[in-house]
Amino acid sequence: MKQLRKMNLKFMINRNKLVYIVAFFIVFTGLSAQEMDSIPDTQIEPPEPVKVADSVIKKKPVTNFKKIKLDGISAVVGDYLILDSDIEKTLIDLRSQGAAMDDITQCGLLGKLMEDRLYAHQAVQDSILISDDEVNATSDRQMQQLVQQVGSMQKVLQFYNKESVEAFREELFTINKLRMLSEKMQQKIVSEIEVTPEEVRQFFNKIPEDEKPVFGAELEISQIVKIPEIPEEEKQKTINKLNEIKADCEDNDASFSVKAILYSQDPGSKSKGGFYSMTRETPFVKEFKDVAFSLRQGEISDPFETTFGYHIIYIEKIRGQELDLRHILIQPEIPQSSIEKAKVELDSIRKQIIEGKYTFAEAAKNFSDEKETKNDGGLLRNPINFDSRFELTKMDPSLYNQVRNLKDNEVSQPTFEKDPNGGPPKYKILMVSNRYDEHEADFAIDYIKIQELALRDKQFKAIKEWLNDHIEDTYVSVNGDNRDCEFANKWVKE
Repeated sequence: MKQLRKMNLKFMINRNKLVYIVAFFIVFTGLSAQEMDSIPDTQIEPPEPVKVADSVIKKKPVTNFKKIKLDGISAVVGDYLILDSDIEKTLIDLRSQGAAMDDITQCGLLGKLMEDRLYAHQAVQDSILISDDEVNATSDRQMQQLVQQVGSMQKVLQFYNKESVEAFREELFTINKLRMLSEKMQQKIVSEIEVTPEEVRQFFNKIPEDEKPVFGAELEISQIVKIPEIPEEEKQKTINKLNEIKADCEDNDASFSVKAILYSQDPGSKSKGGFYSMTRETPFVKEFKDVAFSLRQGEISDPFETTFGYHIIYIEKIRGQELDLRHILIQPEIPQSSIEKAKVELDSIRKQIIEGKYTFAEAAKNFSDEKETKNDGGLLRNPINFDSRFELTKMDPSLYNQVRNLKDNEVSQPTFEKDPNGGPPKYKILMVSNRYDEHEADFAIDYIKIQELALRDKQFKAIKEWLNDHIEDTYVSVNGDNRDCEFANKWVKE
């Protein structure tokens, strides 16, 4: 049997050799503990000429002098400069992240940095704009995450060798602006690319027999969920408690932040006094965002419900399209009797499936409390590609443990599960509806996966063509020994 790595076709193998640059796009790898030079950005300020001192001559009575190289320009792409130090620092960052360095060369890394800047340069030319609010919101979220990881802002500044929060924020802004411009440009290039069934067929038929991808063992899994019912009196108790907190803050100037630390059940913000910084693009549930963006600065919302429980929100500051807010989440108490009732109901549903009164899919449509799966007969979707199959080697460990001993079409006993995202607990029964052993790609069975490979191939070719055209039309200069590099693209012009 061919090894699984054959899934990477020739065109993907070449591309994947450059995958390490993704690490550079993430700000935690884009910043090192050493001081970094600013990257000129035409949407921030006009690029300033970089002063390169080939020598520093100290005039003394003696005739000797010493040359000291401060920094050098590796390349220029449009309005952007890439310094020698940019390459060195990125290499240091990749090593500190534990990246495999065997296939990473200075020339290869320089080529990728030049690609990034070409995308950003052309984004500005095409009037693809990134608002300062959007960049600042991203930077603030990253700073909050860093503070959570190391304990304090002071430790963050020490780690990244920054003198002040403003200096750190300014550098984050510059890095994120370039990254976001580059990403938007790439999205624009491939946004309208699609593949037809005929193109998928032709793509598959052109793959040499000895290079056909091999897919690992996969399962299709269905589930039926029962969520314990919360009595109305428990919901009202929660609403009353939130109203008391709101009244105390509004009438007695009590600290909302302290109240959040004392009462909130949101593990992600409780220790920060309920604090979040968000924009409309922040991945919060719709109900939460709708309430947050309906409030004025200094206002506290009435209690409202989401899938996580009941909330109140306090708007601390509004900055354009960005909000600084604090919130308190309280979940109504679920009586043990409700939990037991959900289990009994699920036991009854399981028995009716086994007796043949319903198929599993019919029972899911009629009785499941999970909106996302019930209308699809309880069929779970892989969150990676939304396919119905889960590759065993890539499955979530908790899901794998729940189904690994199930035979085909066997219905599991009810399983109690807490929601890792903070939602209500639930009982569920599962069934393995299909099982696929490791196999060489089959056009009929694996059409969705082959379609995805065909789309990636077409996108890759479109980006390659775009790069060739815009390298030709853009001012590019590669300096010094870098001109001898064997780049994937034609950066060195005659």
